[in-house]
Amino acid sequence: MPDKTKLKLVLCWHMHQPEYRDLQTGEFKLPWTYLHVIKDYVDMVAHLEAVPNAKAVVNFAPILLEQIEEYARQVNGYLHDRISITDPLLAALVDPSIPADPEERMKLVKDCMRANRDRQINRYPTFQRLIEMADWLEHHYDSLNYVNSQFISDILAWYHLIWMGETLKLTDSRVKRLLEKGSGYTLHDRIEIVEVIAEQLTGVICRYKALARKGQLKLSVSPYAHPIMPLLLDLNSAHEAMPEAPLPELLDTYPGGAERVLWHLEKGVQTFKRLFGFQPKGCWPSEGGISEQTLKILGDFGFDWAASGGSVLANSLHLPENAKQSGIHHPFKLAKTDITCFFRDDGLSDLIGFEYSKWHADDAVGDLIHHLENIADHERGDKVVSIIMDGENAWEYYPDNGYHFLRALYQRLDSHPGIELTTFSECLQNKVEVKPLAKMVAGSWVYGTFSTWIGDADKNRGWDMLGDAKWAFDKVISADRLTDKQVQQAEFQLAVCEGSDWFWWFGDYNPGEAVSNFEKQFRLNLANLYRLLGEESPAYLAMTFTQGSGTPAMGGAMRPSIELPSG
Repeated sequence: MPDKTKLKLVLCWHMHQPEYRDLQTGEFKLPWTYLHVIKDYVDMVAHLEAVPNAKAVVNFAPILLEQIEEYARQVNGYLHDRISITDPLLAALVDPSIPADPEERMKLVKDCMRANRDRQINRYPTFQRLIEMADWLEHHYDSLNYVNSQFISDILAWYHLIWMGETLKLTDSRVKRLLEKGSGYTLHDRIEIVEVIAEQLTGVICRYKALARKGQLKLSVSPYAHPIMPLLLDLNSAHEAMPEAPLPELLDTYPGGAERVLWHLEKGVQTFKRLFGFQPKGCWPSEGGISEQTLKILGDFGFDWAASGGSVLANSLHLPENAKQSGIHHPFKLAKTDITCFFRDDGLSDLIGFEYSKWHADDAVGDLIHHLENIADHERGDKVVSIIMDGENAWEYYPDNGYHFLRALYQRLDSHPGIELTTFSECLQNKVEVKPLAKMVAGSWVYGTFSTWIGDADKNRGWDMLGDAKWAFDKVISADRLTDKQVQQAEFQLAVCEGSDWFWWFGDYNPGEAVSNFEKQFRLNLANLYRLLGEESPAYLAMTFTQGSGTPAMGGAMRPSIELPSG
């Protein structure tokens, strides 16, 4: 029986990468999916395996699961039948020859510089020296002709070794040996690295599935390609938390948004069931983006629970209709819906995301537990504290990929007499108090608004471009001139265009390279959609429309949930 006196704590990790493939050619344009598999997804499941009584919720974006599956297929195809890999960086790792063209060489070198300087690069003096040489080459381009193939071979090998998860570095004899070797990596060594990568790609989903079968883990899902559902349903929902925000010039409402939301939910659940073998009970709406209409749809779809940010609840509790309610450490049920919604403790989640990486692991875990004990002591009744956060991007800012922090976190929470690690589904099964909510202010976990995806000139321009493509899609579909297969391909391509990640990166406050990569990918996705529809792409798709020059915390891949004052 659950102990009613204990504070209930839910740790929910959201695993998400956007679609990095060019769906027309099959080429992976960016390597982040496989790199996060070998660094973060294997570490996160290993920490749970090491503390069998600890519990957590892990949410997967379906489009990430499909990419993991495709990488596993390709890498095993290479190892068994020498079938080529469509990720250029991974293919270069096993290529017997080094490109002769200086530009291709420089691209490979630059790709191997994309890692955390303090925690990943400078941790290994040998790799640090290679990166210092790469820095020099960037400013002495003519010298690339004199760079030998061993330099490229070593930097490729080292780059993939530094991205290995800490649990692999501690337990895999091949990874240990290759790290110790330090230089002079051969093609045989590089193929051995790919063998390690193949094992992780092949086994990682099964490891999560095994913990779910044991009941240690609850798995949940997001909509297929990670769209912001409230904005697809009603762009004006952005005004609920940002009344003065400018909206797109040409797009009043996203055409057929409700049908698209249902499409993403149905395809997302199909993918989840195919890979995990059961129907998910919970949904982390993309970026915690909810509105009254979104929660109604999720409840009608059959989900038992959803979750969002504490700022969304705070905004909603300020409404006069909710005057009698208070406290974020409770689940709520919105009137006229059939779904329970949990709300993230933004302060505690942000401590893990942004602060504790600078602390000694034991001090950080002690501080977190102290905060939890304060909540237990000073709040009345059933208390459910939800820590919900990115399951991958935070750890590269911690020593040793967060190994010491996460190991201590699970061990100390598991043995704490006053804290019960649980899941959202168990909370509902054990009949925790669910408070009523009369009305809700639409928003996301970031600042409680949709400002990360709409409301400035560049983001709004992206919506106008997406709206143009959707009108073209609707026109072609209604003309019934595509085959069933072509319709299916166009639907998937449209889904990718609707993903949240493109809009996240638009805006000059983000780093230039990231903005450029994601902006190019967005325009490529839209151009591919027009091609599938047999329509000519608008001329504007050939032109850049947003550039970045900012230096946000954590490189912009994560955001604090509460907007900090500028200056």
